[in-house]
Amino acid sequence: MPDIYPVDAAPDASAEEQGRLLFAKPCRFVAGAADETAIPADTLPEIAFAGRSNVGKSSLVNALTGQNALARVSRTPGRTQQINFFELGDRVMLVDLPGYGYAAAPKQAIARWTKLIERYLRGRASLLRVLVLLDARFGIKDTDEPVLRLLDEAAVSYQAVLTKADLVEEEALAALLPRLGAMLARHAAAHPVIHITSAERGSGIAALRGMLATLAAERGAR
Repeated sequence: MPDIYPVDAAPDASAEEQGRLLFAKPCRFVAGAADETAIPADTLPEIAFAGRSNVGKSSLVNALTGQNALARVSRTPGRTQQINFFELGDRVMLVDLPGYGYAAAPKQAIARWTKLIERYLRGRASLLRVLVLLDARFGIKDTDEPVLRLLDEAAVSYQAVLTKADLVEEEALAALLPRLGAMLARHAAAHPVIHITSAERGSGIAALRGMLATLAAERGAR
């Protein structure tokens, strides 16, 4: 099973080593913002994690940092109701956004989460990229489309990351990837490279760390 689509876009060994070194640094919880006024000042480059409720955002953050209890993992969809900020080695801020698309949540709560996410995404100068997490069993669903359009309209660079790849047969994944690539090509702000991960097995984590380290280094060199 590949870690990246297309395969020739995989980071080289030096990038993966930089990723290992970056994510070996201490990572600590900085703030949780339940409303606009609580969003902290943007002092570091930021990588945000977005996705449907229960897509595996917290599990991926934990796998990347090697800290199983850093981001709280819940089997209950819609549990994350605030934006959580984690500082990684004084180099980059990891931002865990509330899950969207949880229809059973109260309408008032959904409206509040949506407004909070939109407020964060628009005009955040330090935001390097948003990782849009997609369940590898389903790809892009209807509930993802409004977020992709928002990111396009806000000209925020984003990249698809497939989660739970261990739950998909290789043949099904091989069929999904070109379709997903074609769908993303229709979105102006979407990055063409797709990362394929399994937090359960650790697959794709080294490649994703390498990409994020390269991205952070590029911003730091400016």
